[in-house]
Amino acid sequence: MAAKQTKTNAMRKLETEKVAYTFHEYDHEDGAIDGVSVAGKLGQDPAQVFKTLVTQGASKNFYVFVIPVAAELDLKKAAKAVGEKSVAMLHVADLLKTTGYIRGGCSPVGMKKQFVTVIDASAQDKPTVMVSAGRIGAQVELAPADLARVTKARFESITFA
Repeated sequence: MAAKQTKTNAMRKLETEKVAYTFHEYDHEDGAIDGVSVAGKLGQDPAQVFKTLVTQGASKNFYVFVIPVAAELDLKKAAKAVGEKSVAMLHVADLLKTTGYIRGGCSPVGMKKQFVTVIDASAQDKPTVMVSAGRIGAQVELAPADLARVTKARFESITFA
């Protein structure tokens, strides 16, 4: 009998919202958790695999940005997208208590609270995108429109061109 797959908060949320997704697992024993390595392990185009970045604005509010793994978040564009004067990356020590997820396993889906979320506009021209399933070694693949709906996100250009 096959081992039962452990559902993450992200997977439970997608199922509750009736969002179709494909679960992908990759070996992470070597500790490599950067997104480009993850894309390689999954045999995916890095432009289709997205990472989740959490920031805090000048107002002290938290914001979530979902961008391609090989891209870099443009903090000025990100701040403008959420109506802040500035945003700064959340310190890794604060990630778990803020989101419920750890570095390398942070999903935009199923965080402790619903934060304002922005997905890079490049996701819109992909049939599917992959994001963390909520733990290291696990990804979910879904339609960008479904990701936006379940995270109440909007699409904006937020990376360096």
